[in-house]
Amino acid sequence: MVPVTHILDDLSARGLLADTTDLGDLRELLDSGAVSLYCGFDPTAPSLHLGNLLQLLTLRRFQAAGHRPIGLVGGATGLIGDPKETGERKLNPTEQVAEWTERIRGQVARFLDFEGPNAAVMVNNYDWTDGLTTIEFLRDIGKHFSVNRMLDREAVRARLAGPGISYTEFSYQLLQSHDYLQLFRSHGVRLQTGGSDQWGNLTAGVDLIRRVTGEHVHALCTPLLTKADGTKFGKTEAGTVWLDAELTSPYAFYQFWINADDRDLPSLLRSFSLRPVADVEELIAQSADAPQRRLGQRALADELTTLVHGAEATASVQAASTALFGRGDLESLDAATLTAALHEAPHVVLAPEDDEPSLADLFARTGLVDSKGAARRAAKEGGAYVNNARVTDLDAAVAREQILAGGWVVLRRGRRSFAGVQYPVGG
Repeated sequence: MVPVTHILDDLSARGLLADTTDLGDLRELLDSGAVSLYCGFDPTAPSLHLGNLLQLLTLRRFQAAGHRPIGLVGGATGLIGDPKETGERKLNPTEQVAEWTERIRGQVARFLDFEGPNAAVMVNNYDWTDGLTTIEFLRDIGKHFSVNRMLDREAVRARLAGPGISYTEFSYQLLQSHDYLQLFRSHGVRLQTGGSDQWGNLTAGVDLIRRVTGEHVHALCTPLLTKADGTKFGKTEAGTVWLDAELTSPYAFYQFWINADDRDLPSLLRSFSLRPVADVEELIAQSADAPQRRLGQRALADELTTLVHGAEATASVQAASTALFGRGDLESLDAATLTAALHEAPHVVLAPEDDEPSLADLFARTGLVDSKGAARRAAKEGGAYVNNARVTDLDAAVAREQILAGGWVVLRRGRRSFAGVQYPVGG
């Protein structure tokens, strides 16, 4: 076989190897030729989120290194839910899970290449679980599992010490292990990847294949990322950062990376950028030398927004970011982009009955200044702008021709503080 590009050294250099079943044996396997691997994504929400993004990129890295990735969407396991330490997961209706399965299938597929000798494959574990009877499952799969070992899982122990756990969630490990066995048989899969919180499930699958077939397969997990301030990665004050543009706009997604803490930047660049490690390290060094330029944050925001939402959406976001800080044309922005951008900033939405408030009133209502008097002082000092045009008379109301797409008007104080006012469309 033609040797494939090795990936373990790359993952290690990026800090993405939290654990493996047998690193030396896995290296030999990967050196021997193209390996089929898989990662599973459960449809427990209408979209994947930033935590899933790391796993999607891991599959993409393996494919770039010459291996064959399989994206599994858990139409079956999504009906049950992996045990969590905090409590029982809500069981969603079958029809809803089926809809989410299709949406997530499309999200996973965007990260993989389905052509060429190591073409990716998409599967749904509902396809081989739906017809499986309870007796077959208990006889053929359940007999290979030790309850004692299953109780050792941290999430299970936490639940047993608290509110308890249902058999439904307790059985999740068997279903995920059965997935690995099924893919080993049907696609020759010999590696499963996932986050470190899945380590117990990953190794259970490895053990099941050994018990049933006598074959030795592998598991690899990446670390769970946290921010320097101790908060969970992928969360903001507004909530979870989703990969679906309807749930987290491209602008908000872009700004998440732009606003990344300098302390988190090295880890984020190594983990999420597809640039070669040497290029990543150079960017980290440049960012450390001039943190005020936010070179790394901008590079990551450009790369990942393009990867998740496409080049056109990224260009719109960049244009909006430039225009909102007074260096671009606000009138060229469409309503969706303006709305997404200004919803991330302080803003007020005027009701039809609002009686044409003055600019001074609007500057105060959006929080750009403390009072109307402060607004007038800012204007007198040359620091008040409407749609990037300096204004001096803040007792006037907004003119109809100043209203942008979507009914928006952009107010700015100084160079960096801006807010939005949305007028009734057609008002």
